[in-house]
Amino acid sequence: MKKTSLISALIAALACAMSAHVLAADVYPNKPIKIVVPFAPGGAADTTARMMSEPLSRQLGQTVIVENKPGGGATIGASYVANAPADGYTILYTTPGPQITNPYLMAKLPYDPNKDLIPVSRVSWFPNVLVVTPSLPVNSVSELIAYARKNPGKVNFGSAGIGASSHLAGELFKTMANIDITHVPYKGSGQVLQDLIGGNVQMSIDSLSVYLPSMKAGSVRALGIAMPQRSPILPQVPAIDDELKGFDATAVNYLTVPAGTPKAVIERLNQAVVNVLADPGLQERMIAMGMVPKSSTAEEMAKEVQVEQAKWKKVIQDSGAKPE
Repeated sequence: MKKTSLISALIAALACAMSAHVLAADVYPNKPIKIVVPFAPGGAADTTARMMSEPLSRQLGQTVIVENKPGGGATIGASYVANAPADGYTILYTTPGPQITNPYLMAKLPYDPNKDLIPVSRVSWFPNVLVVTPSLPVNSVSELIAYARKNPGKVNFGSAGIGASSHLAGELFKTMANIDITHVPYKGSGQVLQDLIGGNVQMSIDSLSVYLPSMKAGSVRALGIAMPQRSPILPQVPAIDDELKGFDATAVNYLTVPAGTPKAVIERLNQAVVNVLADPGLQERMIAMGMVPKSSTAEEMAKEVQVEQAKWKKVIQDSGAKPE
């Protein structure tokens, strides 16, 4: 009798789970969906989220609203989503900070980066580009490395701030190239660009979208793309990987939801993102901004987060980086 009761209970539980899965898929979404951008309006993350919101609305049959919650190196927006109801109606537009770098830069976070947020899909890769001031007598990554080795401590690399992706990319380059270059932190990429043009710093590895206009104008010189393959927007610029095998300082952007969100809801969202990013028109707009649009499964994105965490944890620890 006990065995029969146990089997009956297991069957009932399985039936309930299946019913919940089907119910979630059938009723979701039935109200507006919010994408939280953990940065101020106008930046690349905000622009991309807004670019996707209308086609996502068409895919899901509900209004998709973009809401900015900046501050704390993206922790304020991340915490807001991590603590939101796990129903698929609050989504985080996620950059490397919330899960990949902040856990190793900050002593304490207001959420658990590994337990409280789970991936839906990749959105894009944001390639960084290595640029130098035109007065520096180098025209390739190999020439830059050779110059830095002959002039230890005399090449300065600018970044948008301590712990920023441009800082960590420079530290990774320094380690892999085995060169002595000096980090100069600024308060934003715009200031770095001004000093690169003026020759006050010699190099930087930052977002392609930041430097693209100046590259086209000849104000700075591009030596290499900081991802394993060339960028479709700058096919003439080689990958740093050609000289430093394995070098990859690409920033990944993706969507996450609160842990506990039903699998059926995540699958529904994932398919909508996949469909949106498959549109050639949207792809062209994203590529023109310096991005590489590329969706993924939720499982693929979760694995990518783990790989990126391990890589940047080591870079952060080796560099001793701490947020400003």
